[in-house]
Amino acid sequence: MLKTNRRIIFSAFVNPNLASSQSINQNRNQAQVDLLQPLRQWLDSLEIQNRKLAKFIAKLIPAQCPFERDIVLFGRKIAHIPPMCKLNPLYDQLVFLRFRALCYLADVCGEDIQSYC
Repeated sequence: MLKTNRRIIFSAFVNPNLASSQSINQNRNQAQVDLLQPLRQWLDSLEIQNRKLAKFIAKLIPAQCPFERDIVLFGRKIAHIPPMCKLNPLYDQLVFLRFRALCYLADVCGEDIQSYC
């Protein structure tokens, strides 16, 4: 009787079509097109070769998320708004672009970049 119950329970959890459904899901994921990929590649390939451009990028892209806030009422923190910049699909590319601009200013131009941080 115990062996019969094990077979019933085991067969309820095992799906014989699981392998075929996983392959269908993988094909669907591969078929999806990333519309932002050309923009990501362009941002990654952008070379900083100009002091004015490097300064503009360093000033334009903030060092920290400007949306993160603590809401304080009567001296007590009642809420915290988390940083939402990571929801931006181009966040990594923009941060890396800012980093390259700061590196250009520091290494090539010899500028002090602490004012940009």
